[in-house]
Amino acid sequence: LLPTAKDYKRIGEGDTGLNTGGMGALSPAPVADESFMQKVKEKIIDRTLSGLQKDKIEFEGFLFIGLMRVGDEPFVIEYNVRMGDPETEAVLPRIDSDLLEHMKAVGEGSLSQQELKITEKRSCTVMMVSGGYPQAYEKGKKITGTDNVDGSSILFHAGTQMEGDELVTHGGRVLTMTAVAENLESALQQAYRNLQQIDFEGKYFRKDIGYELNEVVR
Repeated sequence: LLPTAKDYKRIGEGDTGLNTGGMGALSPAPVADESFMQKVKEKIIDRTLSGLQKDKIEFEGFLFIGLMRVGDEPFVIEYNVRMGDPETEAVLPRIDSDLLEHMKAVGEGSLSQQELKITEKRSCTVMMVSGGYPQAYEKGKKITGTDNVDGSSILFHAGTQMEGDELVTHGGRVLTMTAVAENLESALQQAYRNLQQIDFEGKYFRKDIGYELNEVVR
């Protein structure tokens, strides 16, 4: 299994407002403790794989299962045959082995011979969006400061494009900042510090990703 992740769908802080494509993510998911994940494996993953085999459905690739935890029980919201966004940006940096080799092994049918190595470090992802998103928003806003992002974080481009020599906005979700650290609080500090280096007219990002957890001091 790849690492778990929690995403934040709502546009507003405190999980308020409209749903979006995702405003941030944490990995591992705080609710995914060992006992819960054992239930996920037995009640959902094993049964899903058995169902595919029973129906003789051959599948190679990523199988994403979106879950909710209600009490101590997992419930499936959705299946996707792709990774999620922004969960992917939080998950991939925690893979310590060679992802390309794992993907090649899937195609060759030799994945069981691979050792997937996952770091114990924590990761967080925060999405920077255009003003007005997820409703109407303007494009073409000049983006500055991306060169000021330091090596403690990874900057992913989403809704951006080049116009001449200028980087400009070209979508609702514009940039994604991910940081990995020994603990979640340090990762969040790194990500938010680097987000402050970037500017464009109307920029917005949630300032409360992860702060509902007891291990993070606001």
